[in-house]
Amino acid sequence: MTLRYAYNTNGAANHRLDDALRLIADSGYAGAAITLDHHHCDPLAPGWRAEAERVARLLSELGLGAVVETGARFLLDPRSKHEPTLISPEPEGRERRIGFLTRALDIAAIWRADAVSFWAGVPRPGTGREDAMEWLHEGLARVLDHAEAIGVDAAFEPEPGMLIETCGEWADLRARHPRLKLALDTGHCLVSGDIDPADAVRRHADHLGTVAIEDMATGVHVHLPFGEGDMDIPAVLAALSDIGFERLVSVELSRESPRAHEAIPESIAYLKDHEPA
Repeated sequence: MTLRYAYNTNGAANHRLDDALRLIADSGYAGAAITLDHHHCDPLAPGWRAEAERVARLLSELGLGAVVETGARFLLDPRSKHEPTLISPEPEGRERRIGFLTRALDIAAIWRADAVSFWAGVPRPGTGREDAMEWLHEGLARVLDHAEAIGVDAAFEPEPGMLIETCGEWADLRARHPRLKLALDTGHCLVSGDIDPADAVRRHADHLGTVAIEDMATGVHVHLPFGEGDMDIPAVLAALSDIGFERLVSVELSRESPRAHEAIPESIAYLKDHEPA
């Protein structure tokens, strides 16, 4: 089967969103993984809905599908990276994150996106795992209720260094929240070492909400251009093809923004060259 590729706009942070989307489309991608941020369809701006509808029209014009990403670093707090989270000790902080995620789901509905990808967050010093897990369960229930009400998949991403780091821990979450999809970043499997990336694709095939791909060195959480790490790209692409994965496979190169104009076309050319025959 033909896999459908997307490029994450966190790797085009120096471009206007419209320019990034046109570059992505012109390079032959089938979609964009749009990281909502202050400069890319700001979900906190007063006119967020009108802007989301405008972007929807542009996506349609360009023939691009979408995934909504929620990993903007300083969108909610200009002084603390990724804060507040679903496991912040302050109730008002958790409410702010839940509000952002439900807004992201609303934007995804406007774009008819594959899914919204999100994560747990890093536990603050002094926060016990039991408390953090309880806050996470409470937040997940509310996010999933909203996702179900508007017909959008909420996909949870295990992230190295966060409360939920591995696919195995995601599976434990899903046992309590069966509506929860998996946002599988294949590179993260190389960092956590809990499962081979291609095996993760096959094992969780029935629950994949979205998939991200990049190169990565074993045990080192740095997103690398293809060919610079240890990822067996052909094996991952073969696994995705074998399971008949029809959603977008998103390239995530968040450190490549200064050379996005080169990284965007280079990445899809590499993937096309390494697809199964």
